[in-house]
Amino acid sequence: METFSSIECFVRSAEVGSFAEAARRLSLTPAAVGKSVAKLEARLGVRLFQRSTRSLTLTEAGQLFLSQVSASLTNIQNAVAHLANAQGRPAGTLKVSMGTVFGRLYVVPLLGEFLRRYPEINPDWHFDNRQVDLIGQGFDAAIGGGFELPPGVVARKLAPAHRVLLASAEYLQEHPAITEPEDLQHHDGILIRSPQTGRVRSWQLTGHSPQHCRPLTLKVRMTMSDSDAACATAAQGLGIALVSMPFAANYLEAGTLQRVLPDWYIDDGSISIYYAEHKLLPGKTRAFVDFIIEQFAEQGLGQRFSAI
Repeated sequence: METFSSIECFVRSAEVGSFAEAARRLSLTPAAVGKSVAKLEARLGVRLFQRSTRSLTLTEAGQLFLSQVSASLTNIQNAVAHLANAQGRPAGTLKVSMGTVFGRLYVVPLLGEFLRRYPEINPDWHFDNRQVDLIGQGFDAAIGGGFELPPGVVARKLAPAHRVLLASAEYLQEHPAITEPEDLQHHDGILIRSPQTGRVRSWQLTGHSPQHCRPLTLKVRMTMSDSDAACATAAQGLGIALVSMPFAANYLEAGTLQRVLPDWYIDDGSISIYYAEHKLLPGKTRAFVDFIIEQFAEQGLGQRFSAI
């Protein structure tokens, strides 16, 4: 068991390049992680890391050892997690990442029902609009859209990721009519910065036919890092907002905002739930994935989030 613990300390340290960060993720002290790795090196008779005051890098032997034990360690931990349940039910800490406002609006309201079904699961939910390193940061699952799919991660589609143009009735009454996408160049835009790059992306508007596309020519009047804030700004009559349907839906249904060019939208892929690809998925993760897919289907969120 001591050797297993030492191997886990070694693998996590190699993944993040730091004893201190590995210690944080393992709920240990940096000294304890360093000591555990040193014991493993002594047992193997080789140096696994080159250490300096600022960096921690694998030796050639360390790289070889990591390639041999990393996958096995994951399989063992998943097998333990799969069996570690109370009275046959999924149990354990469930670490999930999701967008801040999206999570609050559509995932947090599901928490009560989820815990009634799985009372032995302890949610550890992180709200962030940036893509996380699902495997490297130890997340069981993530919910979001437009994420790159790294090796070892699978995605299950929950809903389309459509973006639409919104404005208040006041703004539309006081500004030139908009009947074609080209008319947008004369209007003030409220656009969202990418959380990854901090920049405003270039978009293509899609009509009823996927082949019928036009560039978005909306002038950048202001930028926001939050879609709900962009909707609230548009509701003040300050411009036309381009936002995702999950954030637009409540404003549209309340009549606070209106679709601009309702026959046009931006297709940004899918909103999905992401998790590590394992033959033996931990029971807590499988329960959460199946529950979220079920709830999105029952509540018709896929249809609600569609701009078509």
